[in-house]
Amino acid sequence: GSQPAPQAGSFRRCILRASIVCLLAWPALAQPKHYTCPRATSPIRIDGRLDDAAWRIAPWTDDFVDIQDPGHPRPRFRTRVKMLWDDEYFYVGAELAEPHVWATLTKHDSVIFHDNDFEVFLNPSGDGRNYFEFEINALNTGWDLFLPKPYREGGSADNSWEIPGLRTAVHVNGTLNDPRDRDRGWSVEMAFPWTAFASRAPVKRAAAGDQWRVNFSRVEWRSNIEGGKYVKAPRMPEDNWVWSPQGLINMHVPERWGYVEFAGTRN
Repeated sequence: GSQPAPQAGSFRRCILRASIVCLLAWPALAQPKHYTCPRATSPIRIDGRLDDAAWRIAPWTDDFVDIQDPGHPRPRFRTRVKMLWDDEYFYVGAELAEPHVWATLTKHDSVIFHDNDFEVFLNPSGDGRNYFEFEINALNTGWDLFLPKPYREGGSADNSWEIPGLRTAVHVNGTLNDPRDRDRGWSVEMAFPWTAFASRAPVKRAAAGDQWRVNFSRVEWRSNIEGGKYVKAPRMPEDNWVWSPQGLINMHVPERWGYVEFAGTRN
């Protein structure tokens, strides 16, 4: 996530000194993940279900692990992602297993990681500069922000950046905010227009063979049921689960993000 307002994420508990110590230990961490992103061969309906024919050719990523590294406790619930692309959009589909799906935030650009959320981090240039973040909860409430450089290098979040043309949808496999039953989870579909980034960085439409630095995060809070409602467990820190482990509790280290290569040919 981002630091708490005005900055965002899991970075909030990793002070600069601890970050420097952790960064020195990077060589012991596994190499960043890689994903070959197929080109969509048919239209995608953004409804949160990931059941369009186009998704069948897209492989799932590895299951998410603890943000620090796979040696830490295995996440309690499975999370995985698929990706596709075409001339107009970069598509992300996520599947989040969850026995009790809840969300509270309904205002755009709220601090979404205060709920359970799913987060996307995109660095088209691959140089750790001019990167983009998007967070979403199970109510399909989003928060988009831009950073010219990481927080640890003096960067600050630009919450005024919006994603024109962004399409998102959430499907809940169960019942949202109803603790009387047990859910299976929720899934998210997103379509990021290639044109959405131009107001902050010179991002071009992807071509076959291009490669972006990308990562995904899931923030998960432990909760109790009180008075027929979900309530966050007091004094319990959030879990941070990711696709490509960061080596420390800080998503804002783009050097640790995975590699996504766009495959296929443009029509």
